[in-house]
Amino acid sequence: MVATLVNPKNLVYSRPIGFTDTPTHYCPGCTHGTAHRLVAEVLEEMNIMDRTIGVAPVGCAVFAYNYIAVDFVEAAHGRAPAMATGIKRVLPDRIVFAYQGDGDLASIGMAETVHAAARGENITIIFINNAIYGMTGGQMAPTTLPGMKTTSSPNGRDVETQGYPIRVSEMLATLDGAGYIVRRSLHDPKNIRLAKKAIRTAFEAQVHGLGFSMVELLSTCNTGWGVTPVESLKWLEEHMIPAFPLGDYKIAPSVAALKF
Repeated sequence: MVATLVNPKNLVYSRPIGFTDTPTHYCPGCTHGTAHRLVAEVLEEMNIMDRTIGVAPVGCAVFAYNYIAVDFVEAAHGRAPAMATGIKRVLPDRIVFAYQGDGDLASIGMAETVHAAARGENITIIFINNAIYGMTGGQMAPTTLPGMKTTSSPNGRDVETQGYPIRVSEMLATLDGAGYIVRRSLHDPKNIRLAKKAIRTAFEAQVHGLGFSMVELLSTCNTGWGVTPVESLKWLEEHMIPAFPLGDYKIAPSVAALKF
């Protein structure tokens, strides 16, 4: 076989320095990998990798520390905001972020999330919302849609007995300590670009000491949803976005004034 040299001008994909050369454990079609890449790209472009500390969750992204090339710690289930708070207070010059799924953040970790935002902790959360517990078998999550079938709601989520999905971004936006709360999606190239810009803004807000920031990312779980990877992108667009509208839920004036 003859090796072929790649012309840099024709290069359409390269692995960012912030993304380790490690095969991920995610199911084919899962958008966790997309989210990881966006975080890695932003940290690299901001030149803050050497002073960033990530907090990994319990859930599908439990091994996030293997894929993003910054210092990491592992939190107990749901406790990432509390751990991130402690790290940031002890090491205020570090950039600290938690990477969490909806079961980790919006169920067992809801109290930590709400109170970190209420206190205005200068940390950033990347919140992956795929409306289901992915790692533990596809059970109903706090964000599962009404009528959506899961392994623990085989007949569909019944709002009369199981309540309605929690819209985390809308809720946190009501808190004074929150500086930047937005929801984006990872279902197509346009929205992925918008997601990256939001992640950059969230980290810039932290660099400038502007309080709590969170970027919610609507994501796919084709295995848990029981569809193909391609079908999952359409399902997200047709079902999740109407239930969880994309948008800017809170942008403090100090964040809106950022220039970068």
